[in-house]
This record gives sequence, structure tokens and C-alpha cells, in this order.
Amino acid sequence: MRFEDPTYLYLLFILPLLFVMRMWMLWKRNKALRLWGNRDLTRRQMPDVSRHRPMFKFCLLVAALALIIVMLARPQMGTKVSNEKRHGIEALICLDISNSMLSEDVAPSRLDKSKMLVENMVDNFTNDKIGLVVFAGDAFTQLPITADYVSAKMFMQSIDPSLIQEQGTDIAKAISLAQNSFTQQKNIGRAIIIITDGENHEGGVIEAAKEAKKHGIRVFVLGVGSTKGSPIPDGNGGYMADNTGQTVMTALNEKMCKDIAEAGSGTYIHVDNTNQAQEKLNAELAKMQKNEVASVVYSEYDEQFQFVGIIALIMLIIEVMVFECKPKWQKRMSLFKPKDTAGNAFRTNAVLLLIMFFAVQGASAQTDRKLIRQGNRQFRSQHYEEAEATYRKASAANAQNPEAQYNLGCALMAQQKDSMAMKCFENSAQLHTDKQRKAQAYHNMGVILQQKKQFGEAAEAYKAALRNNPKDNETRYNLALCLKQMKNQPKQNQNQKKDENKDKNKDKDKQENENKNQKNQKQSEEKPEQMSKENAEQLLNAAMQQEKATQQRMKKAQQQPSRKRHLQNW
Repeated sequence: MRFEDPTYLYLLFILPLLFVMRMWMLWKRNKALRLWGNRDLTRRQMPDVSRHRPMFKFCLLVAALALIIVMLARPQMGTKVSNEKRHGIEALICLDISNSMLSEDVAPSRLDKSKMLVENMVDNFTNDKIGLVVFAGDAFTQLPITADYVSAKMFMQSIDPSLIQEQGTDIAKAISLAQNSFTQQKNIGRAIIIITDGENHEGGVIEAAKEAKKHGIRVFVLGVGSTKGSPIPDGNGGYMADNTGQTVMTALNEKMCKDIAEAGSGTYIHVDNTNQAQEKLNAELAKMQKNEVASVVYSEYDEQFQFVGIIALIMLIIEVMVFECKPKWQKRMSLFKPKDTAGNAFRTNAVLLLIMFFAVQGASAQTDRKLIRQGNRQFRSQHYEEAEATYRKASAANAQNPEAQYNLGCALMAQQKDSMAMKCFENSAQLHTDKQRKAQAYHNMGVILQQKKQFGEAAEAYKAALRNNPKDNETRYNLALCLKQMKNQPKQNQNQKKDENKDKNKDKDKQENENKNQKNQKQSEEKPEQMSKENAEQLLNAAMQQEKATQQRMKKAQQQPSRKRHLQNW
């Protein structure tokens, strides 16, 4: 058992003060009665007054107040477990985390690109089960097969080559481990998705893929990297070298990847800097047989404040129905007379009932709001994956909360998941009634579309933002820039063709210069003292011209618009 907002429990220190005040008031009352007259005579004059009922009513009120405070602290007990039946497949991802996956021939690196690919794959799963195996020279299960996609994303954050000390690449061991990690359910599609650069340092991988095929498991291979080769960063600004001091080059072994996929009755897909690999993989997985999958879903804690609120309500009702005086049935059965003590007690209890009602409403509303505040802290700390998971929980708790949708879009936008961010901003704009916040959602949609060079749609998004907030100068600037880019788009195409023609002409000039240099070299053999200086000057001039050309190209690339709105979190 735990409390979600334990700070409210400090209000319980008020209860001892109430008891002290109650005792002081009783002492003052007895003192006044003694001054009035004899104690026994006074009691005979008030035969209907009870000595124990007022204290009983006071204890009920204090107990109800204590329960209301506990309810505000939101008690939560145990874990909530629910069994759900879904129709899907089982997929185990085998991710290569050897040092060669740190190569940067795919942006930002082979490993980071693979992690982004897995996260996008998880986002597309709805009723499927997923597991994760990491391997290098050895292999182990990072995440057992489950339907908890949030946990799958959280495990992806901790993946690093340092998880396995034994370096190398043993794909066969990863396939065998993944094959034994599936459930025993029959008549369901199973897939092993291997993400690697294909540099297998151990044998038996083809046999392992064929063995998986015999058990009805298809083996898909996603080849990450370039076939031309690339150095491996060492983390200190340099590149890894072998024992002889030569820089180690790593290249994608496409032949090995294709052989594995063919042996496992799967498909080989090359992963580059585009999203085509993701689309091809989704299409292949969609063809697989889907069956009813029993999934055990765990939520963090089950709320118990409703139960506490019901007990407090019962105590207040009992307190209202108990009179301080000894009742004379059917004569004084009136709870609402303002002149007697029962009427005053009723008004006090009515106020407490209203307080408890609003407390219940506030406790139920705190679920998604607290998650949004938690996600905001994670977003400001640049933990965008954790913030995304928290915002998704807030959206699940209250699907009509536009703030959760907007902040989820910001977290996705920070991770360059633009298509999903667009959907979140659209939902936020539809749900919002505040025009300024609706304008912010449209503005961010325009930024995403402008980055994708969809200038027409971006201009419409900026116009929608200005309709809701005409005073936004940044949106007005982006709209003007977008319209300018729309006009310059055909000119840019013409300039690209001109640049291509110039490059061809430059290549011809280079060839002519090389022929001249060859002739000069022959002449320099005959006259070495006279021609060596001339050759040096020609080479220097050619190098300077090439450097100027590259600087001009860099300036043209940097002139593209990059002005964006700072992401706002509520």
C-alpha cells in the first residue's frame, strides 16, 4: 500500500489540536455550570441532555475528517492485474549491440537507428506480443515476451554495447535463445527479427535459422549500414584501430543477411536513412497468421480513495442522525430546525459533505494532471522517451485532455517521430477551447510540414494558427517564409540542374588539367629544375579553387530556413 500524494497526510496533525480544543470547551462549560448552581440540581433541570452523545458525535466528525484527509492523499494498494485476449502475433527482436554497431554510416549511428526502428515498430503494434534479445559475442534476454509496450520502450533506453563484455557477433546463439523464448501457444504467427550489420564471427547461423523454420518461426533480417565500409568511433573523438595501428573498417555483409533470411523463410530488408525499411517490415508482419493471444496487463497501483470516501460519508450520515439530546420519538424527530443544536450540526455536516464531494472530484482529476506534471519534468530534463511514456499514461487516464495530447506531440516531435506528433497536435487542436493553445498546436503542425517541404499544407496550418491568435509574430514570420519557399521551389530545381551541369563541366576541366599535368610531368623529367615550380603553382591553384567551391556549397546548404517555435509544456 502507498499514497500518491502523501503531503496531505500532514493535515492529520490538526486532529490532536481539535481534541485539545474540545476538552478546553468542556472545561469552560462545566465551569460555567458550577457558577450557575448546584451540579446535581442543574442536571435534574435538564433531563434530556446526554453526557455521552456529544462526545460520540465529535469523535465521528473527527474520524470523518481524518478519512477525508487520507482520501486526498490518494491511497493505492497492490497491483491491478487484468487478463485480456487479443488477436495478434508474437515477435522477438534480436538486436546486435557489438562495437561495429557504433559506426555512423547511418545517421545518427547504426545502433541508434536500430533503437529508433524498434520504437517505431512498437508504436505500430496493437494486439501483438513483443520480446527483446541483445547479442554480441554472447546473447541474453533483455525483455521477456510481453504485451506491455511501455516497458518495452523503457528497456530500449538502457541498451548499450557495454551490456555484453564478450565482443564479437554470434547470430546463431541469438536465434537459438529467441526460439526458446516464445510461448507454448499453438496456431499463432511467430517471427524473429534480427537487426545486425551481418558481420557474423561464429558459425552455425544458417543451421539455426533452418531449425527455427522447422518450428514454424520466420526469420527476418534487417541489415543496418553501408556496404562500402565505415570506421568505428572509440568514444574519444577518434576511431578504433587494430594491433598494427590500422583503422578498423566495418561494412554491411548483405550476402550473409540474405542467406540467413532465406534459410529462415523470411525476408531481408536493408535499413538506410529513410523509413522504407519500417514500412516493408510492417507489411511483412501483417501477412502473418494472427490468433487469440492471452495477455496479462499490469497497472502500477489500484486507486482506493473511493472506498475511503464511502466510509467517511457513512460516518457523516450517522453523525447527523445522532442527537445530542435524548430523543422523544415521533415528537422531536426533526433534523433541520435551525433553532436547536440539531440544526446547527446539520449545517456543519452539510459543509463537510460538500467538502468531501469536491475532494472526491479533485482526487479523480489528479490522476491525469499529476502524470502531465511528471511528464513535464522529464521533458525539461530532455528524457523524451520517459516523457512520452508518461504522457501516454495521462492520455489513457483521460482521453479528452488536450494538454496530454499536446505534450505528447512535443515529446514525439523532439524524437523526430513527426507522423505521430502530427496526430497528437491535431487531436489537441480539436479538443482545445482556448484559442491561444489551439494556435500553438497548429503552429507546431506547420513547423513539421515545413521541415518536410510540404509548403502548401504548412501554409494552411500557419493560417489556422493566425486565425486563433492573430498577434503571434513568429507564426506570421514562418508563414511569410513558407510562401517565399513555395515561390522559390521551381527556381531551386532549375539551380540544381545548373549546378549539375557546372559539376560536369568542372569534371571535364579536371580531366583536361590532369592531362596537362601529365604532360608537364613528362617535361619536368627532361627539365626538372625549371618545371617543378610551375607544377607546384598549378596544383596550389587547383586546390584553392576546389576549396572555394566546397565553401560556396556549404553556404547554400546553411541558408535553408531553420527558425522554429520553442516547444511549450504546460
